[in-house]
Amino acid sequence: MNKVGWGILGSGKIAKKFAADLALVEGAELVAVGARELPAAEAFAQQFNIRHAHGTYQELVQNPAVDVIYIATPHSHHYEHGLLCLQHKKAALIEKAFTINAQQAKKLVRAARQNNVFLMEAFWTRFLPHYLKTKEMIAEGKVGSIQSIIAEFGFKPTPPVAPRIYDPALGGGSLLDIGVYPVFLALDILGKPDEIVAQMIPAPTGVDNQCSILFKYKTGALAQLFSSFNANLATGADIAGDGGRIRMTHRFHGPTTDLEYYPDIVTSRQVVDFEKAKGNGYEYEAQHVTNCIKKGLVESPLRTHADTILLMETLVEIRKLAGIRYPAD
Repeated sequence: MNKVGWGILGSGKIAKKFAADLALVEGAELVAVGARELPAAEAFAQQFNIRHAHGTYQELVQNPAVDVIYIATPHSHHYEHGLLCLQHKKAALIEKAFTINAQQAKKLVRAARQNNVFLMEAFWTRFLPHYLKTKEMIAEGKVGSIQSIIAEFGFKPTPPVAPRIYDPALGGGSLLDIGVYPVFLALDILGKPDEIVAQMIPAPTGVDNQCSILFKYKTGALAQLFSSFNANLATGADIAGDGGRIRMTHRFHGPTTDLEYYPDIVTSRQVVDFEKAKGNGYEYEAQHVTNCIKKGLVESPLRTHADTILLMETLVEIRKLAGIRYPAD
């Protein structure tokens, strides 16, 4: 396989950023896009010089030039669209939140294994240089035994507000839209918590406007996690241990954050260097997926099916405790 043929399912804002970054991926070629209406697909194809524009998702998954499809639709539709790809033997990279609930996630994993097709959750943070550097520093003992993780993500949606933000049928609310990032961080670094406490403040539609989460661990570690549509937060993250502290500054989940290290309480701040993204930051996960497909893998060694299921199961438990419910449940 000389080039891995990529297709994009969806034509919104994230899809456009991902399409732009695919030009930076070695061994990848963006060959097709599928949208709900042909004019949208054609406009997208013209913008990114794509050969095939499809006015239905069915046509996209039937295109023989496509090896893998990036799914960039609302998370309420991820299960349906992921299953469509897998049943047509197309590898799938599904944007977060991966699905609405853990049951759907498990069904997609089962379908991927039955069809022997690659499947991965598009959690771009896991592949970004600053996050890889953070994990490297933790592994080297730079913070010692981790005692605390504090992470937040919040912004006030600006008019016109996208309907999906508050629509229960589309999996709306702060938790699945942005709270997924702090939850991912705690799970990836500390693992499954031994106890969860969660509360939310509802929007008029019943979904969460704000969500506060506490993870407790038998080791004594705590993770305090917060998401909000009520205020513009710093959206930073602190990982503190008995030997030091690492801080990811504004937009900790993305490539534009800064990385700071504090060895102890009296030592001045140390700025940590890491590779800066040439694109929007999606090129790293896209490169990883391209490499996996070239190797014939059906699962990523860095973002495994088990990782994704744990995240979805944890989000379901948080929603249960906080009283966040969706029609799909």
